[in-house]
This record gives sequence, structure tokens and C-alpha cells, in this order.
Amino acid sequence: MLSDNPIPGTPSDDLVKDTTTATFRQDVLAESMNQPVLVDFWAPWCGPCKQLTPVLEKAVRAAGGKVKLVKMNIDEHPQIAGQLGVQSIPAVFAFQRGQPVDGFMGALPESQIKTFIERLVGPLGPSAVEEVLAEADRLAAAGDAAGAAELYVAVLSQDPENVAALAAIVKLHVELGDLEGAKRFLAMAPADKANDPAVAGARAAIELAEQAASLGDTTELQRKVEADPADHQARFDLALALNARGRREEAVYHLLEIVRRDRNWNDDGARKQLVQFFEAWGPTDEMTLAGRRRLSSILFA
Repeated sequence: MLSDNPIPGTPSDDLVKDTTTATFRQDVLAESMNQPVLVDFWAPWCGPCKQLTPVLEKAVRAAGGKVKLVKMNIDEHPQIAGQLGVQSIPAVFAFQRGQPVDGFMGALPESQIKTFIERLVGPLGPSAVEEVLAEADRLAAAGDAAGAAELYVAVLSQDPENVAALAAIVKLHVELGDLEGAKRFLAMAPADKANDPAVAGARAAIELAEQAASLGDTTELQRKVEADPADHQARFDLALALNARGRREEAVYHLLEIVRRDRNWNDDGARKQLVQFFEAWGPTDEMTLAGRRRLSSILFA
């Protein structure tokens, strides 16, 4: 049984934080006994700082907990930067076992920041995140929504822009009937990734669930189609309702039947609906691949 609140909310983030002169000892010196801590010295007026900090944050999260980032505004807290001899910003110092061990100045590109972090912790790669996502997908397929969601949120806490994890947790909410929760997570998608296939698929899943919510039981729709096979609207609504209940193959059959009988019905509406199904299910889904093949055989016969 799932709990009343099976899917966690907005992911927490303890890999990136701000510090002050008073908390520097705990946030940096003490914490660096556990793993390296990068200290980003910055100021609000510094243009290159604004370019560097988001790249730093992304690289630290991608490191999967092997390193942490602490940011210090030198306008408000100049003492530590002065002690370290910071002459210009942005300046980044790496602390390990309570001591500064490496650093750089200026807004480096992401590739060089990754190399800098690898000097501290060894080679980094996407394998850890990919393994977590694969395990989350396995749990979701097995019906363990709570376990899958916990792993997806763990990935998002490391990398809030990971669209695969974001889309997956949106779809989990849809499957549980929590459309408002799905929309909240979808709203977390970065604006520049709004058209990413994973994000588009998650959005399509929400739209399909909203369409199906007003259709009610499939029994009456099935009777209408049996009474009049040319009632394309009833067949179309039946396909939506069947898809909402996980009966994908039947849903595809009915939309293909409309395309076969009247390609131009409702401004090519059946084919367009099939495309939305495929988008929501994902390009490598078994039913997407089968449906595309069957659609092509009708269109190009």
C-alpha cells in the first residue's frame, strides 16, 4: 500500500549553500573533513561571477555528492577572502581536510571545472546517475511508485535540470491521479528545455489525463461504437478512455480504425491523437514503436 503522501515534494539540496564569516568554520573547514568543499567568492556587482556560479552548481551536483559548494559574498563577508589573499573575483578555492589545496580565478567553462573537480575526487561520469535512473524505472515498472519517486527526487536533488528524472516523476503523479502534483513538478522544468522530448512527453501525459477525466466509463462508449462503427467521435473518446486505463493496444486500434475509415475526420484528429500518445509514452516504448509501424502501413498503403 502506498502512504497518503507517497511521492516526496520539492527535492532538498545540501550540496550547495551560502556561508558567512561566522559559519565558515563549520560549512567549509569541518565539512571538508568529509569531502572536498569548493568555496566560491563572489559579489552581486561581478558579471563573471553570475556566469560562473550556475556552471559551478551544475558541475558540483553532477559529481553526485563527491564534492560540495559553498558561496561567500565578499561584500558582506570580506574577512575570509582577505585572509586567503583574494585579489579579484570570481575566485574558487578547494578545501580538503581543513586546508585550501587548489583553486582558480575567473569564469571557466564547464569542461575545465569538471577537470578541476576530477583533480580532487578522481574521474567523474554519468554512470552513477544513469544507474539510479535505471533502478527507479525498474521500481516504477514493478508498481513501487514510492520507491521510484524517492530515487527520482534523489537525482533531482543532485541535478535539478535532469529532465529524465523530472519527466518520470511527473508521469508517476499522473498514474496516481495526482494531476496537480504532476503540474507542480512539470513547472520545475527549465524554460530552455520546454521542448525536450522527455518534458514534452510529460506534458502530453498530463493533457491526456485531463482529456480522459471527463469521459467516464468505457462501457457506454463501447456500446456506441458497436451500435455504429462509423461513430468516429465515440470511437475517439473510447480510445482516450482506454489509454487512461492503461489499455494502450486497444486505444491504438480504435484510433487507427478511424484513420483507416476516414483519414480527414476532425481535421486528421485521430492521427494527431496517436502522435500525442506516442509522445506521452516515449519514442522507445514498445507500443509507440508498434503503433507507428501500423500507422505507417495505413498511411502509405
